Amino acid sequence: MARRIGGPGGGSDPAGKAGAVVVAGVLAMSLAAGGGGLALGGGASTTAVDSASVNLGKARSEGKKSARKGDADGAWRQMNMRTLKRTTKQAVECVSHSFGQVRNHFARNPCTSLDRTLFAIGDDRGDVAVVSVAWVGFRNRRDAGGFKKLIDVHGTGDITPLATPLLDLADIRFTGLHYQSRSDGSTVVIAEVESASGQTSGDVLDAMADIASWLPR
Repeated sequence: MARRIGGPGGGSDPAGKAGAVVVAGVLAMSLAAGGGGLALGGGASTTAVDSASVNLGKARSEGKKSARKGDADGAWRQMNMRTLKRTTKQAVECVSHSFGQVRNHFARNPCTSLDRTLFAIGDDRGDVAVVSVAWVGFRNRRDAGGFKKLIDVHGTGDITPLATPLLDLADIRFTGLHYQSRSDGSTVVIAEVESASGQTSGDVLDAMADIASWLPR
């Protein structure tokens, strides 16, 4: 579900962290044909789905189908974007990888596992977005439900996304505004998306978060 407004503070990042900053020159070179780093690679050109397009709903639905199958690349293709880079990390606890009320919650109700992944996805126009997905495991459904109820309120803290410099990007602030979560038994899946370069609309970022939340661990 999308985040409800409420709770102290704002956004999903710790207070005082810098806003989105992207090295535009690096991205421009990376997206150029034959460039290194975040190269798009071969194949047909791609242009991000326009949020005003009547096809956004269909792209979102088809993207979720691909995501459920574990086909992240296929999911992004439904949005006319491609995977540029991806990194994944696992942890056995959540306290040191969270902040705010969410961190306090973990101190009282520990998670049993934490898997995080970070994608950079983009199109041929230079539109680049970063997608953070976290799978948080708990001892039972009740603990998972209590955590989801807390984190779904905007401003209560968050699981700390993997650092965007791992994808050759400067630090990007995850605001929690393009957010989706879902329960999967004793696991809570949290997806957040931010624009890194270009002019991807908020509606498209929301759709990407919804799609990403259906990716399997």
